[in-house]
Amino acid sequence: MRETLASTSSSSSSSTNVIPPAESAWINTYERLSPRWQSFALPPQAAIPIVISRVNQVDAGRLDVEMSAMLKEQLVKVFSVMKPGLLFQYEAELDAFLEFLIWRFSIWVDKPTPGNALMNLRYRDEHAVETRGKIRTGLEGPGLTIAQKIWYCIATVGGQYIWTRLQSFSAFRRWGDSEQRSVAHRAWFIIQRIEGFYKAASFTNLLIFLYTGRYRNLIERALRARLVYGSPHMNRAVSFEYMNRQLVWNEFSEMLLLLLPILNSSSIKSLFRPFSKDKSSGSAEDETVCPICQANPTIAYVALPCQHRYCYYCLRTRCASTTSFRCSRCSEPVVAMQQLGSINT
Repeated sequence: MRETLASTSSSSSSSTNVIPPAESAWINTYERLSPRWQSFALPPQAAIPIVISRVNQVDAGRLDVEMSAMLKEQLVKVFSVMKPGLLFQYEAELDAFLEFLIWRFSIWVDKPTPGNALMNLRYRDEHAVETRGKIRTGLEGPGLTIAQKIWYCIATVGGQYIWTRLQSFSAFRRWGDSEQRSVAHRAWFIIQRIEGFYKAASFTNLLIFLYTGRYRNLIERALRARLVYGSPHMNRAVSFEYMNRQLVWNEFSEMLLLLLPILNSSSIKSLFRPFSKDKSSGSAEDETVCPICQANPTIAYVALPCQHRYCYYCLRTRCASTTSFRCSRCSEPVVAMQQLGSINT
């Protein structure tokens, strides 16, 4: 019993004499385990890859173009009572003004353009995304900066206006037809080379866009303005109601364009003539006119047996092309032709 008490007292005294770890031990342990923890976590600069539908981006650009065309059409109607051709002289200024309005009330105020809004898209600054790197769903990120917005306006509105005016001015002055060593011809040569280089660069950017799905045009690529989804929970809803209606009207109009020339022919008119009026209701003036070409016959022939007057070439052509040709006035079968004063079968 004494031994037990002694051992208990010795153990209690040793436990009370335990020295706590130093403060640096916690720091050393954290520094030793921190690399292992970071190896399991995502890199700080790694962004979750996202795929934006290429069809959505192309459709958004097309819708913006259609919106500009609609606004331009309505604005032209306002000036329809003015002098004809007056508004055509300022067409470039009108297009630039409409593009500026769309930019002012959409991109400048951090709102998507009408086409982007319909396709659930918005612009995102890729510079800020790559710098911060704190992305959870792949759709976060700030919008365009003020500098990017201003450069976007200069490139789309101002650049397009200046280029359109420069091309029209060079065509009006005929820079391409001037002498080979003149300044105007050199300027025209430079304009053509710039245009060719821009088209080649645009085509290359299109191929890259189809492969990666980023930056539809050169302006977006230069400004690093990428289109991303505005809301991750909004699906692209396509309604085919208006498309089907447009297709039906197009087919109907094409059918009318095909049938109207046939319905306007004399054979169809002669077919329905007995149901519309009496055979003897024609006036004396109508009897002297060829019912096919509606002109006075140069070489007058009559159809047998109804004795109605025709031009020789009109009646001969119809009888040769149709074996059972009927008179255009009375719908009776024509069996022969007769000239005034002679018989010709």
